[in-house]
Amino acid sequence: MSAQPFLAVTDLRGRALTRAELSAALPRAELDVEAAVAAVRPVVEDVASRGAAAVLEASERFDGIRPPHVRVPQAELQRALDELDPQIRAALEDSAQRVRSVDSSQQRPAESVQVVPGGTVSQRWVPVRRVGLYAPGGRAVLPSSVVMNVVPAQVAGVEQIVLASPPQPEFGGLPHPTILAACALLGVDEVLAVGGAQAIALLAHGAEDLGDDRGLDPVDLVTGPGNVYVAAAKRAVRGTVGIDAEAGPTEIAILADASAHPAYVAADLVSQAEHDPLAASVLVTDSTELVAAVEAELARQVPEARHRERIEEALRGVQSGVVLVDGIDQGLEVVDAYGAEHLEVQTADAAAVASRVTNAGAVFVGPYSPVSLGDYAAGSNHVLPTGGSSRYDGGLSVQTFLRGIHVVEYDREALAGARDTATVLARAEGLPAHGRAVDLRFES
Repeated sequence: MSAQPFLAVTDLRGRALTRAELSAALPRAELDVEAAVAAVRPVVEDVASRGAAAVLEASERFDGIRPPHVRVPQAELQRALDELDPQIRAALEDSAQRVRSVDSSQQRPAESVQVVPGGTVSQRWVPVRRVGLYAPGGRAVLPSSVVMNVVPAQVAGVEQIVLASPPQPEFGGLPHPTILAACALLGVDEVLAVGGAQAIALLAHGAEDLGDDRGLDPVDLVTGPGNVYVAAAKRAVRGTVGIDAEAGPTEIAILADASAHPAYVAADLVSQAEHDPLAASVLVTDSTELVAAVEAELARQVPEARHRERIEEALRGVQSGVVLVDGIDQGLEVVDAYGAEHLEVQTADAAAVASRVTNAGAVFVGPYSPVSLGDYAAGSNHVLPTGGSSRYDGGLSVQTFLRGIHVVEYDREALAGARDTATVLARAEGLPAHGRAVDLRFES
């Protein structure tokens, strides 16, 4: 085994950097979504034009199989559930129950404000009518992503849910049976055997006939994680439909001090690197002793891992590394500039430190809240913003599937009280017809 360290070190101690300089100095995945958009646009346009025929051709080209059915038959969904390992079924049920308990607390009641006597503005929350959910099927099969997408949509009250997942050659062109079983378990009965950019295009544009004498209505919103081509396809269809986010490679940042357990820190860095060679694992610390201990743990843990090569590539990639800081205050500046998808805080008084974090998809506090808990069983959602987008965006939740609609109701007296403000501003903006629409109501 090579003595080369797994993690490159960026030393920020004693340096006063602006936020822009700090962001530029941090490890980050090199991902060109715009270049991928150019690659997927012909696929998206072909699916929009030719529907199922284009989908089948793309599946054969990219997934190595032409599925016999684009729409998965109901019998296959039920068979997958019937044959599901009872332990996996119990785990999926428990995971869904935990997510549902958290999501149920996020439902928002209608709100009404009396602005003036006789004048109210209310806001009611209306679910998106039809959503398309994407469950990846590449290096890892992720039934947990089915749970994380479906449950908040159901809690929000979404009427129609359609889920797409790539066809698998080893399963005769169907999505992985555990994905199908998770759909059946959660009551999702419209499932498509289609992956990648062609899946996003099909959800966005629909099709006249999927080859079973039934069409597919386009959705209003597409959510779910995927690779760079899925992210690029989302960018290409944005505007035709809503999207949750353009997810990039997964990330973990760990803010730790000398009190952190090096084996825990190393294990959590490894667990994220297991996803993908482009996954980012970043340790932010003021303790050189911890860095040495974590490196020793990585030297022990990585060779024992099932996906050793993938993990090594991710840990040694430009997107991963150690960032040395002067103390926790500078460490907080670093993690806020980084805006990690997943941020662990393993420090003394971790809850107080975590309360000062402003940019992260999700924060995991203390030694017994690893990111992998959030992936499966915390009750939180694991579909989270990546690439620093937590600065302006949040993770998937019930709110993703709701729209706030203002309802304005003024009587004549309330309108009279607002008349001068409305007409003066209308004149100031050079829009006299706006003011006239108010004044007309007070003419005999």
